[in-house]
Amino acid sequence: MSAPILETERLILRPHRVEDFDDVAAMWADPKVVEFITGKPSTASDSWSRLLRYIGHWQALGFGYWAVTDKETGEFLGEVGFADFKRDMTPSLDGVPEAGWVIATAAHGRGLATEAVARIHQWADAERDWPKTACIFDPDHTASHNVARKIGYEVSGEADFNGLPTLVMHRVK
Repeated sequence: MSAPILETERLILRPHRVEDFDDVAAMWADPKVVEFITGKPSTASDSWSRLLRYIGHWQALGFGYWAVTDKETGEFLGEVGFADFKRDMTPSLDGVPEAGWVIATAAHGRGLATEAVARIHQWADAERDWPKTACIFDPDHTASHNVARKIGYEVSGEADFNGLPTLVMHRVK
């Protein structure tokens, strides 16, 4: 299975392709993009593994991440989706799809994350029987907290992930 193509007013959300590698690698190597995610820029090898993981999610689980592109220009703007990353964290997210999003620095501040994340949740509500979804953040990443709240997520607690405090939010369908 491959990701369905979704559209919004300004965006096309489409399946990742191997040809996206340079854009994925550039975005994940940007210190501003990873500031509240991993804190360190990704190597090309890390980005290749991430791209393959995105493609593989759809094949194995029937859901995953989309590449976010500009509807007019086709420019790669970021990634949004749902995943089961089998994170080693306490408390666990086992059995709850995890929503995530990342937008390239050049596209920040235009409401694109909210637009894309709202669209994937419309898809999930129509196509999946998920009673709830989760998302996790660095407690200081207020921009993503705000996106999550706009989509209906509420803070449900804090977890320990990779030895760091991690804000956990849930959205009930």
